[in-house]
Amino acid sequence: MEILIINSGSSSLKYQLIDSREGVSKVKGLVDRIGIDGSTIKYVALKNGKETEIKKQLPIRNHEEAMKQVTDLLTDTEVGVISNPDDIKAVGHRVVHGGEKFVQPTLINEEVKKQIEKLIPLSPLHNPACLEGIRSAEKIFKKANHVAVFDTAFHQTMPSKAFRYAIPNEYYKDYGVRAYGFHGTSHKYVDAQARKYLNENIKNITIHLGNGSSMAAVNENGSCMDTTMGLTPLDGLVMGTRCGNIDAGVIFYLADRLNLTSDEIGTILNKKSGMLGLTGSSDARDVSDKYFAGDANAILCYEMYAYRIKKFIGAYAAILNGLDSITFTAGLGENDDLIRLLACQEMDFLGIEIDENKNKELNHPKGVVEIQRDKSRVKILIIPTNEELQIANEVVELIG
Repeated sequence: MEILIINSGSSSLKYQLIDSREGVSKVKGLVDRIGIDGSTIKYVALKNGKETEIKKQLPIRNHEEAMKQVTDLLTDTEVGVISNPDDIKAVGHRVVHGGEKFVQPTLINEEVKKQIEKLIPLSPLHNPACLEGIRSAEKIFKKANHVAVFDTAFHQTMPSKAFRYAIPNEYYKDYGVRAYGFHGTSHKYVDAQARKYLNENIKNITIHLGNGSSMAAVNENGSCMDTTMGLTPLDGLVMGTRCGNIDAGVIFYLADRLNLTSDEIGTILNKKSGMLGLTGSSDARDVSDKYFAGDANAILCYEMYAYRIKKFIGAYAAILNGLDSITFTAGLGENDDLIRLLACQEMDFLGIEIDENKNKELNHPKGVVEIQRDKSRVKILIIPTNEELQIANEVVELIG
């Protein structure tokens, strides 16, 4: 079955066409800068054993036009892989926030769209774009089943003691103020791959490190017991432009001393902090170059980044009452041997002992690789994430 996966951002549309029988991607691409000058579309197709790549720059005003451009390429007589839109039997949509209501993949109807819209206050940057992508796709792929897969769903097994905040009860009951967690599709995928690879029920910590980063504690049954992101994706680890954990009093201090509004403080903590705030760049490759050049800010940045990861590994090992494996994934987790090394150093009391040579040699893995020493009690894995394939698998499970 041909399944189109849509990941719709505020000014982007990431897409992938997956053959669910083979579990392989036939097409992947990105429409970028939607509604902004310099809109581009990238399309990479695998057809008759040959890969074709097309890049175009053209005005794209909205998500509906972006979806039309993608469809034109999918059905093109030369580079297309389907004959018409009706060949698509299902469309899987990544939706960032599902609140407490959506804990499983869900067939999209008008009521589901209303509920996603109601959750916009909890995800004002992401859920509106998700709705745009859904509505645009429904107009073109009229005969397909449209399925929403929620980033927050995997974390809904967390117990109350993990997801509640110690604030008056009415803020949770009336406004839904609690920790939800994000990157759930990625955490779920790599945890399942780790269990399959190790062939056992494991206590596993998944570590998704990219421009946005988070960790999850997963018990023997594959249930998430805790995660680092909270009500929003701001909490937890140091990230590309987000600060991660911070004393809430800092917000009041900045507001009082600098006369800043909540929007201005939100911009600082979400878009001007993290690696960017510490070093002047949010790109870990730039920061890594500065680190090895001896730049003091870059060294401090990497030390803070790793320190925060180590704190959560220790906390999550306590929560799980033991630890069998830690799993690195996503852009930095898969490709940055420096952050993996710093995060795993001096952790032998927990049975975590990294092999420095394996760690350096095994960047950009194609499948599951181990980077621990032979005597390490805890397995240290690198597993490439594949959120699109995970969404496709969940769509197949739902609609058969």
